[in-house]
Parts: sequence; structure tokens; C-alpha cells
Amino acid sequence: MGNKTNGVLALLGLGALAWWKYKKSSPEDQQRVKDTINNAKDNLSKFGNDLRDKANSTVDQLKTKAEEVKSEAQHIAE
Repeated sequence: MGNKTNGVLALLGLGALAWWKYKKSSPEDQQRVKDTINNAKDNLSKFGNDLRDKANSTVDQLKTKAEEVKSEAQHIAE
């Protein structure tokens, strides 16, 4: 339990330090940080969309294959 508490406190400390440094930085540096965060957000969004598309494609392929197997089984049963 102590390690978790120390980890949370360390993260809060790092967050406070980052916020303090951000507030003290020049407007150009603040804009650079905003641009970096927005770029990372866009990349994560693109990655999520690509992953979702690939999962949907795989599901469609599996459904098609299942229908083929079902049709073959019905054909053999007749």
C-alpha cells in the first residue's frame, strides 16, 4: 500500500512541477507545448480509428467465413 501512495504522490508532484514550469514559460513555449499535446492527441485518435477499422474488418471476415461453413454444412446435410 505504501508503494502505491508514494507513486501517486510522485505523480502529483511531477504534475505540479510541470504545471508550474508551463505557467512560467514564454507564450511561444506554451504554444509549443499545446501543439505537441494536440499532435499526440491526433496521433492517438488516428491509431484508435485504425485499430477499430481493423477489428471491424476482422469481424466481417469471420462472419463471412462462418456463413460459408454454415452453407457447406447445410449442403452436406442435404
